[in-house]
Amino acid sequence: MTDHQLILVTGPARSGKSEWAETLANCSGKTVIYVATAQTDLTDHEWQTRIEQHRQRRPSTWQTLAIPIALAEAIQSAPPNSCLLIDSLGTWLANLLEQDEATWSKTVRELLSSLHHATSDVIVVAEETGWGIVPAYPIGRVFRDRLGTLARHIGAIAHPVYLVTGGHVLNLSTLGTPLKTD
Repeated sequence: MTDHQLILVTGPARSGKSEWAETLANCSGKTVIYVATAQTDLTDHEWQTRIEQHRQRRPSTWQTLAIPIALAEAIQSAPPNSCLLIDSLGTWLANLLEQDEATWSKTVRELLSSLHHATSDVIVVAEETGWGIVPAYPIGRVFRDRLGTLARHIGAIAHPVYLVTGGHVLNLSTLGTPLKTD
């Protein structure tokens, strides 16, 4: 048995999930590598403000890697005894949304394999998008369905799994009963 763990932190927008993941990373006692999945767009000032807010919260001792696509490779190459904080799964998925189903399935298999074989702690932040209405547009439905399915697969191998909502943290691993995944 290895001494690393996979943690999933999920919740709706602006719920506090990133702050909780940052707290967990800080408490790990390991070298923290923040994996930012966002692609910067200097013309989108609101997006840049969000990225900067996240950047300002992080301790200066944390290394930051911009990994908008090659997430499985980043996990595989992480130094042992480090802690990767991946923020966020939904943003990463959005960067790959144009993949056809066969390519997406391969991407998911590679990501799940990298998480299974990680030699570092990995904390994954994932958005909950399926609590609202069904999106009116096909690409919105693809995004919602892919993210929900991927979070479920990661949740099946992660321990613990946290839900952060309304500024409160729930440990689903102690409160819930896991479902089988396909």
